[in-house]
Amino acid sequence: MKRHTIEPRPGWQQTVEEQGCIYPLTRYPDGSLRPYWDESAYYEFSLPEVEAMEEVVEELHTMCLAAAAHIVERSRFADLGITDPRLVSRISEAWRRRAELPSLYGRFDLRYDGTGPAKMLEYNADTPTSLVEAASPQWFWMEERFPGADQWNSLHERLVDAWKRQAPLLPPGPLYFVHSDGDELGEDLMTVAYLRETAQQAGITTEALSVERIGWDRLSRRFVDEKLRFIRSCFKLYPWEWLTTDRFGPHVLSTLDNGGGTGATCWIEPAWKMLLSNKALLAILWELYPGHPNLLAAYLDGPRELAATDGPGYVAKPLLGREGAGVTIHEAGWAPVARAVTDAPVCYQELAPLPDFDGNRVVLGAWVVESEAAGLGIRESAGLITDEYARFLPHVIL
Repeated sequence: MKRHTIEPRPGWQQTVEEQGCIYPLTRYPDGSLRPYWDESAYYEFSLPEVEAMEEVVEELHTMCLAAAAHIVERSRFADLGITDPRLVSRISEAWRRRAELPSLYGRFDLRYDGTGPAKMLEYNADTPTSLVEAASPQWFWMEERFPGADQWNSLHERLVDAWKRQAPLLPPGPLYFVHSDGDELGEDLMTVAYLRETAQQAGITTEALSVERIGWDRLSRRFVDEKLRFIRSCFKLYPWEWLTTDRFGPHVLSTLDNGGGTGATCWIEPAWKMLLSNKALLAILWELYPGHPNLLAAYLDGPRELAATDGPGYVAKPLLGREGAGVTIHEAGWAPVARAVTDAPVCYQELAPLPDFDGNRVVLGAWVVESEAAGLGIRESAGLITDEYARFLPHVIL
């Protein structure tokens, strides 16, 4: 794994916008605009490195499924902050019927510097983003800048094939693709639009809608679109913890189709994905697989030995945090070096500082489609926490 600097292509901004990344710039607190898509540098990997990471990602995914089974079988939902009996019941039912429910993708965030085993930082298996830039612009960048090279990137083909396999699990009618109108950057919009395109290429009839424009028909007690057509299946880029707690949350649970044919709406990702996108999963994984080379020590009841003077330090992560929100970093024997206030329950994970490449802190986003490793996206940040100001950099296999 190496980082190289390179001159950006002339007109790069227009190029990546035309390829789906319509959010190539990030506005900083001082009002300045700086590249989010950053092709002033790139990362190089060897083929053996990538093959080894593919095996790691698929093993981690299998371990996460085993942890989900453990949570359901031992009824450990309270460790995840899930205490509503109705929601517990629906998640448990979704898990038991998971073979009947469409489930598409997820993204592991990994710490890796090219010298040791990759370490799992977290798993976003419900609403992962940065998919568009990983699947499309970086592939075309490679073809233009490094003809004949390769890339860890089979995302598009695997997504289309996954939809083809899962189409028989969908109820009759179009598959709706929805995101929130609150998305100001266009990232959620384009992620959903891209996934809709892959579904269409698989032969699935689709419709586009925003979450805010989904209606509730009191008479039929079903969700409907703006033309009052029943929404029988829906891919949502909208977290389950929001979907089940907002104004229409009770209707979501009462009409949830978990594959038994008694509900009205089949949601993708399914409800059991709540078990994998919760940071409490990190502690349960460490409990089930203590000392695993691809895991970091993690606990729910406190930092334990991680906070010792001679310990590694720890990171406190809100169970449902995103883009670094609420994360605090604590070095051993010192006050936090990066802090964001939160009163939410947290998971205490061993501190493994992101590797430093020329002053840039890097995290690898390894994609899973169904249960197979499918691609890589790389984000860089100036600090130890990968937040909304992180940059996306392309990569090649040479």
